[in-house]
Amino acid sequence: MKQFMKKIGAAFCFATLTISIAGCGAEEERNEEETELQEEIAEQTIERIRMASWSQPITEQANIYLAEEQGWFKDAGIDFEFIPGAGGGDAVRNIIAGNADIAFANVEAVLLALEQGEELRVIYNIYPENVFNLISLKESNITSMEDLRGQDIGIYSRSSGTYQNLLVLLHQAGMSEEDVNLIETGVLNFGPLMNKQVVATAATDTGLFDAQRNELGEVDVIEVKDVLNTPADVFVVTEETFQERKEALIRFLQVYRDSVAYTMEHPKEAAEVAVTAAIDGQDVDRNVEIINIRNQTSTNEEIAEKGLGWLNVDILQKVEETYYELGLLSERINIETITTNELVEQLN
Repeated sequence: MKQFMKKIGAAFCFATLTISIAGCGAEEERNEEETELQEEIAEQTIERIRMASWSQPITEQANIYLAEEQGWFKDAGIDFEFIPGAGGGDAVRNIIAGNADIAFANVEAVLLALEQGEELRVIYNIYPENVFNLISLKESNITSMEDLRGQDIGIYSRSSGTYQNLLVLLHQAGMSEEDVNLIETGVLNFGPLMNKQVVATAATDTGLFDAQRNELGEVDVIEVKDVLNTPADVFVVTEETFQERKEALIRFLQVYRDSVAYTMEHPKEAAEVAVTAAIDGQDVDRNVEIINIRNQTSTNEEIAEKGLGWLNVDILQKVEETYYELGLLSERINIETITTNELVEQLN
């Protein structure tokens, strides 16, 4: 009996030892796999992506600063750099000159560059809704574009979307730039309006929100989207960058899209990051409002179905046609041939 129990005990010890060894082997295998994965991530080529913006770092782009703070660009193997500008034309010129890799710019600036023979690709729809408008004080009694004939109108700059979208409104009313007096006022273009230096000012939805918080008073608003719902901003790259750096561009766009989706769910978190990252971000409550406004223009019914960033080629063709009719384009540039959802379709 004792011998039998010894055999059982020996067998039990052997089985335990076998299980222990197997467990250790599995653990070692897992550790090796994790080490290999970490080494693979560490060895991943870090690619520099320089994003040329139409503006200085402002609150409405808070999702970008949040992605930087959270290390999402770094995790994706991207060394990110924000390059400021003064209008979409600046942003596009920066990628053409090789000073940046991707431009955050309005569609109109892209069209004008294409007309000059530049080889570009539109790869992501940042804001599918037109955010531009024309604002006048209620007391001025501006009820139509015709009322502005011969009047002073403020714009951000001639390389900005405020200028090009104002031309759309003038064209729709059978007028042209020569029928009004345009004054470049810079980003703080509501000051001249409030001080009665201009009768109206071309602006954006967030600009109007800020002005109303600063006691702008009652206003009349003409929305450009009621005439032409041009996507407010897109990501655009040179054809060379598109062909040679697709993998890096996909990584960048994935981080950007994820940061937009996250900011939609956590606007206050993004608002708090903007306090130190944005030149206009000192007021958290104001930041939340600005971020919510911009979140609304980042999506629509089609985007909800197709996914953030989806480009509607039909709308872009209509925009090109309008600019051709305006005389801003001397020839058709066939924007549908340089617009692609190829990268967006590869995002998660």
